[in-house]
Amino acid sequence: MKKEPILVVDDDKDIVATLKIQLEKEDFQVFCAYNGEEALQILSTENIHLLLIDVMMPKLDGFSAIMKIRESQNIPILVMSAKSEDTDKILGLSIGADDYITKPFNYKEVIARVKSQLRRYLKFGGVTEESDDVTIGRLCYSFSAHTLFTDGQPVKLTSIETKIMELFMKNPGRIFSAEEIYKMVWGEPVAFNGENTVMVHIRRIREKIELNPSEPEYIKVVWGIGYKLENR
Repeated sequence: MKKEPILVVDDDKDIVATLKIQLEKEDFQVFCAYNGEEALQILSTENIHLLLIDVMMPKLDGFSAIMKIRESQNIPILVMSAKSEDTDKILGLSIGADDYITKPFNYKEVIARVKSQLRRYLKFGGVTEESDDVTIGRLCYSFSAHTLFTDGQPVKLTSIETKIMELFMKNPGRIFSAEEIYKMVWGEPVAFNGENTVMVHIRRIREKIELNPSEPEYIKVVWGIGYKLENR
């Protein structure tokens, strides 16, 4: 059975060593780095499927590394941080992270989150049987390529953002509550702050597809209910 490659990045070598042991027990292939620069080097040479990365590190911090990674890759990214403030969580999500784990953490929870993110990421070759493209205004979604285009140009979306847009493009005009979106995209019960997590991802998508994100044409809020993709 193929071992899925995971990169663990933290300047605390004890945490890296423990995560490596725990992940290898679950039959993952684990690569290790101790700062953002080392992480970028490994990502440039290895076919990594998921990244666990700390925030506060020397040479290149986690947030800066994530921004660079998101310029070219859509692998799931889980941020690890001793900071528990909502502002730090929202910052991590807004720059491209898919999930946030607060230290000190339960290693069983980390493993569960890793597996959940990998399941969604690896499904992308055959999760849908639809092959036709759907076009709505300036947007076109290719179900076979799992790629969104605006004005004919591909949009760089993370795996979570892609799943959200796939949900909307399959159901234009339908209103989804934040709770429904979370359950359908993340594939699990709504976590603490789940609605805020959905909101942050919606905002990131708007910044990528809307001409004026503050006055969106496509992803609209239906106050008190949820979100919908305007069927233009």
